[in-house]
Amino acid sequence: MILDEIKYCPGTLAEGYSTYSPGCLRNLFNGKKVSHILPYDLPQRNESVAELFLENRKRISISGVQEKSSLLLEKNHLRLTHEGEQGTYLLKPIPRDLKKPNQVPANEHLTMQIARQVYSIPTAENAVIFFRDGSPAYITKRFDVKPGGGKWGKEDFATLAGKTADNAGPNFKYDYSYEEIGLLIQKFVPAWRVEMEKYFSVIVFNFLFSNGDAHLKNFSLLETPQGDYTLSPAYDLINTRLHVDDTDFALSKGLFADNFKSDAFRRTGHPGKADFTELANRIGIIESRIEKLLHPFLSKQAFAETLINRSFLDEASKRGFLLMYQTRRNFLTA
Repeated sequence: MILDEIKYCPGTLAEGYSTYSPGCLRNLFNGKKVSHILPYDLPQRNESVAELFLENRKRISISGVQEKSSLLLEKNHLRLTHEGEQGTYLLKPIPRDLKKPNQVPANEHLTMQIARQVYSIPTAENAVIFFRDGSPAYITKRFDVKPGGGKWGKEDFATLAGKTADNAGPNFKYDYSYEEIGLLIQKFVPAWRVEMEKYFSVIVFNFLFSNGDAHLKNFSLLETPQGDYTLSPAYDLINTRLHVDDTDFALSKGLFADNFKSDAFRRTGHPGKADFTELANRIGIIESRIEKLLHPFLSKQAFAETLINRSFLDEASKRGFLLMYQTRRNFLTA
């Protein structure tokens, strides 16, 4: 990436910015003027920097395949955390062993921005950020860290389902259905009807934007200041089909605990409106609300295309991302 050619905010993708916009700075960095360029060389190109990042990753407790580093904001500068410090940001650089690995940070950023800006899905604050040589990374603000220090309680759905690698095997976070997650929300969330609508919107969004990695650990409940639990902001939303040839859903059972498939599913091999309507009914969404919740996903969203075009994906990946969106929307309206 040639850094002096930036035309859109690397956070919100708002037009006319060569760095983070005021809105992005306010939401992501507490209003501090933070540079979109990290104070580090790319670790692969600097041995001493590589050692710093390796040592940092040894201390981080966030699970997942992709490498993550822990950062904090000191005055208006981001830096790697030291031993004993609580990081407030996660940095995800270009990963390995995927197709188009250098497109992953921009892909995750774009997918998260579409979720929030087009479909009003609450998401973790996020942006693209760059190493000194212009290599991109994805940065996200941790929502489980309290403003004054300490952490909010957070439980992912693998834990809530009682699944671990020891008792359910190496695929423990995939062996489930989205219907069963909905039933766990009913069990553990007092105000579950409100949270269920948010959950349902994320499931439809993940299908529409080809996120095939929405497994049990990518959904969580988060403690509130009142001491109860609600669905956490969405995180790890990404169009996985740009990088791997995966299935429609991460969970092995798909949408349902049984083998339900609509006529449209049997005809196309993909879920349609009838399948998601059935899911909504099963997880307790009020019938009069289902059509209203589905409507934004069934309608063509011009702003989604605008954000795709403004994103930091390369031109081929932008075309692929848009084509996948259009194809999935056709399945959804079937």
